[in-house]
Amino acid sequence: MNTDGGYSPLTTELIDLDGSPRTKRECIEFLLDLAVDAGRVTDRERALEDLLAREEEATTGVGMGIGIPHAKSPAVVAPTIAFTRVEDGLDFEAMDGEPATLIFMLLVPEEGGEEHLSMLSSLSRALVHEETRDTLHEADSPARVEEIVTEAVDL
Repeated sequence: MNTDGGYSPLTTELIDLDGSPRTKRECIEFLLDLAVDAGRVTDRERALEDLLAREEEATTGVGMGIGIPHAKSPAVVAPTIAFTRVEDGLDFEAMDGEPATLIFMLLVPEEGGEEHLSMLSSLSRALVHEETRDTLHEADSPARVEEIVTEAVDL
C-alpha cells in the first residue's frame, strides 16, 4: 500500500505492548501519543477531537476482542496505524459484548478518504482470522507485531 512521504503506516515506534490503559478514552489517548511521538500528528488536540467525534458516531469495537478507533484529520501527516495489546481487555462497546484486547488506531490525513477505507477494510479482513489474532496475542516484541500485521494487511 503506498503512503505519502515514504512513511510506512506501521513501524515499531507505533507499537507498545506494555501499555496499561484502563478505559477506551485512555487507550485512544495512549495510541495517539505514540503517533504524536513518532511525528505523525501535528496537532494532538485536533486529532483527539476527530477520533472522539468518530467514536460518537458508532462504536469502533468490532468484536472478537478487537478495537479499531479511527479518524481522518488535518492534524495527521501520513497514514498511520498504532497498536497496543491490553491483556485484561477494555470495553470498546462491541456488538458481541467482548472486551477488546487487540487495539489498532488508524489515522489518515483529511484528504486520505480512500486510503482510510482501504486500510480499515484490509485490517478488518486480516483480524477476522483467529490465527492472526492468536499470533498478535503471542507476539513478544513490537518488531514481531509489525511483521505479523505487515504480512496480514499487505502494508
